[in-house]
Amino acid sequence: MTPERYQKYQQTLNLRQPDLTVLTDQVHKPHNLSAIIRTCDAVGIHEVHVTQPKEGYRDFRGRACGSQRWVQVNLYDEVTDAITQLQQQGYAIYAAHFSEQAVNFRDVDYCRPCAVLLGAEKKGVSSAAAALVDQHITIPMQGMVGSFNVSVAAAVILAEAQRQREQAGLYEQARLNQGVYQQTLFQWAYPELAEYCDQRGLAYPELDGQGVLINPSDWYAKVKDK
Repeated sequence: MTPERYQKYQQTLNLRQPDLTVLTDQVHKPHNLSAIIRTCDAVGIHEVHVTQPKEGYRDFRGRACGSQRWVQVNLYDEVTDAITQLQQQGYAIYAAHFSEQAVNFRDVDYCRPCAVLLGAEKKGVSSAAAALVDQHITIPMQGMVGSFNVSVAAAVILAEAQRQREQAGLYEQARLNQGVYQQTLFQWAYPELAEYCDQRGLAYPELDGQGVLINPSDWYAKVKDK
């Protein structure tokens, strides 16, 4: 790893938005999940929440490994559990969902802690999830089709979230918890070593300002038998 690469990791983490996230409700096509996660990384989202589809996720994990390296994926069996947990943490849930109560996606506040809920490719957001969220949002359509593909809708909505947050200055200073920042930085810089430590319950070794391991031989001597 070069110092330039390490600096890129730091710059990226400095822009992460810990209080902006995405929740998927049974989105099952691997290319859609992969594209959504890629967009999340592009706008600075640190972690996403995925309700495990009944089929397809194992395939998705293989295809999306590049995107997943940069975005933490949290898995749930039930979307209602995910919504409840996020709301308890102070997140507003905006569901991309057609209803009489829906508002233009540009008319909600993405600068507050919030999660964008995206539904399955054909069925959309489930009725159980739609009943729990804080707001339904829609993207105005000007053609014959009724909606965007789910991954495209994610990109459109998140671009608006990014715009609002840029205007509010939320990308101008590091916002990740310092512990999460340092942990993620090490995992990005040394993924295999991080996995080794995680499997054994070991603390990560220290890095210098250039991302170089400090006294690696001493560290290894201490942990080699663990």
